[in-house]
Amino acid sequence: MRYPENLNAWHGQVVEEVIDPGQEITDPHHHLWPERLGSHYEMEELWADTGAGHRVTKTVFIECGAGYQRGSPEPMAPVAETRYVAGLAAEAAKHPERAQIAGIIAHAELRLPLDVLNTVLDAHEAASPLFRGIRHAGAWDKERDKFMFAGQTVPHLYLDQDFQRGVRALAERRLTYDTWHFHPQNGEFLTLAKSCPETTIVLDHFGTPIGTHRFAGQREDRFAQWQDEMAAIAECPNVVAKLGGLAMPVNGFGWDGRNVPPSSDEFVAAQGHYYHHMIDVFGPERCMFESNFPVDKLSVGYAVYWNAMKKIAARYDRAAREALFRGTAGRIYRI
Repeated sequence: MRYPENLNAWHGQVVEEVIDPGQEITDPHHHLWPERLGSHYEMEELWADTGAGHRVTKTVFIECGAGYQRGSPEPMAPVAETRYVAGLAAEAAKHPERAQIAGIIAHAELRLPLDVLNTVLDAHEAASPLFRGIRHAGAWDKERDKFMFAGQTVPHLYLDQDFQRGVRALAERRLTYDTWHFHPQNGEFLTLAKSCPETTIVLDHFGTPIGTHRFAGQREDRFAQWQDEMAAIAECPNVVAKLGGLAMPVNGFGWDGRNVPPSSDEFVAAQGHYYHHMIDVFGPERCMFESNFPVDKLSVGYAVYWNAMKKIAARYDRAAREALFRGTAGRIYRI
């Protein structure tokens, strides 16, 4: 998965009038990196997206293995990423008229002995006052190397007793746990959520319904099963949901391979039922829209994405819309 050199030109084929430009938005899920997946995405690139017409005032950075220092010893290596993003945020603060990084979700190996884990968390806190939580993703599949970039290789991570202990430890510091996994893991994620009732857990990307390779053509056929899985997870009051990240190539909508990217109407027609179900079962006060940029940029433009969110949100009242666009993110991440 690489970004084509003409990605911005590709998105430039679909230009829409911005809907409700006064709606304030917190984008609670984006990445930054000096070089990854064949792309460079730091503040100028982020600002080019957040400044495309919507009123995005705050963002939350989510760990992605960026900024690690060569030779950094484990388990402290992820702290370098927090320092890297903190530096970018400090420079960004000199431009208050632009979107500001208001929170950092870092990485830590949550299976570490508690004394070692606490040392790592102390280091993250010392690295930046923006530190708000940890993401130790559980996304594993026996065929991951076929449909996703290399990454988490530990099966059944959510069932690991040491891992569950680490997730529980985050609650003592008021830190959140962000997660990411593939849809066959929804049952194991439910077990994790029940085992850590005091920890606020943020479910990323709808549990990633896969729509490629051995799952090609099956996504909509198993939609009812996915609905039941999400409804069961929503019964856990400590879980909140990020609504986005469903336009990754792995989801199988095929937009990344087209000559022209989707419009907001096409986006809503293809994915709106996923969003509405999550809002129905979690409630808007436990949901937040997320861009997952620049990963989802392979499929949809930033301005088009937020237009789609505004079309999806149109059926809800003002309080619900405020929660979806910024209120839930502000409360959960304390920003």
